[in-house]
Amino acid sequence: MSRRSDPFIKVHWEAARLLKELEIDALPINPFEIARRLDIELRPLPANSGGASGMLVHVSGQFGICYPTHVDSEGFINFSIGHEIGHYWLPGHLDSVFDKRGQHVSHAGFQSSERYEQEADQFAAALLMPTKLFTAAARRAGDGLEAIETLADVCGTSLEATAIRCAQINRDPVAVIRSEGRIVDYAFMSEPLMDFPDLDWISKGTPLPTGSITATFNADRSNVECAVRASGTSDLQDWFSGPYRQEVVEEVVGLGRYGKTLTVLTGMEPPDEIEDDEEDIEASWAVRFRR
Repeated sequence: MSRRSDPFIKVHWEAARLLKELEIDALPINPFEIARRLDIELRPLPANSGGASGMLVHVSGQFGICYPTHVDSEGFINFSIGHEIGHYWLPGHLDSVFDKRGQHVSHAGFQSSERYEQEADQFAAALLMPTKLFTAAARRAGDGLEAIETLADVCGTSLEATAIRCAQINRDPVAVIRSEGRIVDYAFMSEPLMDFPDLDWISKGTPLPTGSITATFNADRSNVECAVRASGTSDLQDWFSGPYRQEVVEEVVGLGRYGKTLTVLTGMEPPDEIEDDEEDIEASWAVRFRR
């Protein structure tokens, strides 16, 4: 397996450094407590604040975080505070993100292509789901959407952020896709899946595979808004093109009024293992024919 460099490894190190300095070494990580210990004042944003996921404010030498109230989700609020702590803690952010009033409005949740927002998202994920603690919990949780739900409860994080973190640390081929309607918002692939040769990686803005469970699910808006779930099997080639036709497990859940759908693909077998299995079968048949 190849080892590609992680573009956010320094961001993850900074999150780990902060936890070490604060001597925090158990789940769940409480971002409210971290902000207080950093002497950052916390205030709720008005529910009609225009959908902002949070704000970092600097006035007369005092830092403050305004966190969202328009979404009724502890995990979303925790992630948003972690995101703003990222702007406060990460080198270079304080010199770059503030406007002339000493404010920075964020839209956290892996939806921005801007460097500092991506770094703050990655920081929040690594802060709330630190690699060592999260990996140990993931091994106990099992696989698929049910495991992600268990980990979200353990960490106090949203289903979406937890799924992405699972893909980042997973030793098995896994993909996490967020979509709306017929279109992909983003896709995160575990490194073992990225090591499959000749796959076309899923890109933002590409259409969902026709006939996939996710495409059928999204065709009924009520599935999304009512947080319905569905599961079944699809084909790896339908999602990633490439030369491999193999059955994968496709699990789908609506994310409520947010309007998005989360898809988790698991059960994929690396091509070299498939080839080994085929060679074993051929060898066994050859032995039988020689008798």
